[in-house]
Amino acid sequence: MASFSRRVLWGFSHLLRQSSPLFYRRHVLRIFKGSWRQVLSVGLGASLCAIPVGQRSDPTLSNDYLIRRAASLVTDSTQTLLSQTTYALIEALTEYTKAVYTLLSLHKKYTSLLDKMNSSEESAIWQVIIGARVQMKKLQDEYLKYEANWTRAVSLSEMAAEAAYQAGADHASVTVRNHIQLVQIQVQETRELAQKAEALLTASQSEEILKTIIEDKTNPPDGGSPVGSPEEIPEAYLRED
Repeated sequence: MASFSRRVLWGFSHLLRQSSPLFYRRHVLRIFKGSWRQVLSVGLGASLCAIPVGQRSDPTLSNDYLIRRAASLVTDSTQTLLSQTTYALIEALTEYTKAVYTLLSLHKKYTSLLDKMNSSEESAIWQVIIGARVQMKKLQDEYLKYEANWTRAVSLSEMAAEAAYQAGADHASVTVRNHIQLVQIQVQETRELAQKAEALLTASQSEEILKTIIEDKTNPPDGGSPVGSPEEIPEAYLRED
């Protein structure tokens, strides 16, 4: 259809050129003359639009404003980093605390059955305890890694807050400092729960050691009489720390 239209227009133009050459030239020149005026006006308009407008004439785009805005963007980024690292650290600390309580429960169970197990049963329980210790150590390493990331995020946030304050972005500075205090409280509360679990585990292990020594002294391997009393247990085993 498009080719047919072009053939019709070409035929009409050829006929017009042959019948009235003068009219054809004037008509074509008038068309091109008008087209070039349009092109020229559009080109000039585009060129004028491409010329940058002086931004410094607008007081809201002064150097101070731009610096304050940049400082606010930095504080937003550091807050995002701090929030993410805080979440990761709290989650890792929580999982580590659960692992500590699992190991604590196993130690208590082992201590309560110490004088009621045979050697094979004791060996089986110790295999479970060793596996729980390995898992606890793995989770401890993981939370320590996240704790290092969190500490760096806190430092960056503190520097961003100071930079915002120096730039005059007081609201951004105060917001970051409040955020830092909030996450520090959250992390401290979670860390205290983990430390409490560790203290309970240490006490349970001390109790286990004490009971094992008493059991060994009461029932010597050679079947002889007890070689000592609880008062003879070294002081190092009596300390819960």
